Amino acid sequence: MMQKTDVLVVGAGITGASCAFYAARAGLTVTVVDRRSVAGGTTGAGEGNVLVSDKEPGPELDLALLSSRLWRRLAVEVGGFEYEPKGGLVVAATAGSRTGLGDLEARQRAAGVEVVPVTSADLPGYEPHLARELAGGAFYPQDAQVQPMLAAARLLRASGARVRTGVTVTELIRAGDRIVGVRTDQDEIAAGVVVNAAGTWGGEIAALAGVEVPVLPRRGFVLVTEPLPPLIRHKVYAAEYVADVASDDEGLETSAVVEGTRAGTVLIGASRERVGFDRGFSLPVLRRLARQAIALFPVLEDVATIRAYHGFRPYCPDHLPVLGPDPRAEGLLHACGHEGAGVGLAAATGHALAQVLTGEKPDLDLTPFRPERFTEAS
Repeated sequence: MMQKTDVLVVGAGITGASCAFYAARAGLTVTVVDRRSVAGGTTGAGEGNVLVSDKEPGPELDLALLSSRLWRRLAVEVGGFEYEPKGGLVVAATAGSRTGLGDLEARQRAAGVEVVPVTSADLPGYEPHLARELAGGAFYPQDAQVQPMLAAARLLRASGARVRTGVTVTELIRAGDRIVGVRTDQDEIAAGVVVNAAGTWGGEIAALAGVEVPVLPRRGFVLVTEPLPPLIRHKVYAAEYVADVASDDEGLETSAVVEGTRAGTVLIGASRERVGFDRGFSLPVLRRLARQAIALFPVLEDVATIRAYHGFRPYCPDHLPVLGPDPRAEGLLHACGHEGAGVGLAAATGHALAQVLTGEKPDLDLTPFRPERFTEAS
């Protein structure tokens, strides 16, 4: 007998988990399928950032602000995923970069972001081990961090959804013009709606419905140090990181991002490069990240790294995720293309899609994220 569910979510990463959680909380039956494991893709290769500091005013920042509030609620309602409202500290190496950071702060503040300018003299009060020659920075108290794999697992468990891993979707089943389920390498599942939360592979799922969603992979590396005594209090990154996030360049870009974890290890990023799905390790990239981290925190120079990992950010050409129903394929909704902000934006994504599924007006206007916008542009 064919299985039936109200909502079939393709993808068991943080976005799929959030979609499952909020849909189930709205009273819908939910099944989640993934060809790998829970958080086995981009989610498991991330740092768990819940950020507003790295976003220019606009639709993505609005989504991030909503998500920030929802993550705080989830930390109480669900818990167990190491939510740390540590705040973010953005630092400028030169007076020029500090001026550019100040311009961004003013625009973000007007959009509802809490931001505190920090002088060069005040930086040691935030981070005692920072390099002394920095020109200043800005503190963002709304920035937070979660353990991303735990967050995905906890949301899925709390949802009560049926979760099936090691299952590959091979076809989207149609009845006329409507998507009514999926065919997998194991069976068929009938569904009221299908949610494409396949992350970097979201374009492949969309193609099964005969529609285009241009999600591309951007590879990134993270270095992990040996466990240390408490050393770094906040998420700390160089002002250049914001420009790297918004860049369209295919080549390698790196900017220092450094933060501690509850386990004592220090995570060091961030790199971006478009190399397809090349999973090869790049020692030059890792060395470059280490040099940039030491430039911010000289105390790290003699600290050992114990491992490095990497993954693929799901990148869309306009740097906005793809959210909501697809008018080109009735019964198909998308929740993918969040690039490096997937963890941070997941809560608002799941919340908004659940509102769509239950006929409510979403708390946020989803028009800028509409799936068909790329077809319109072409």
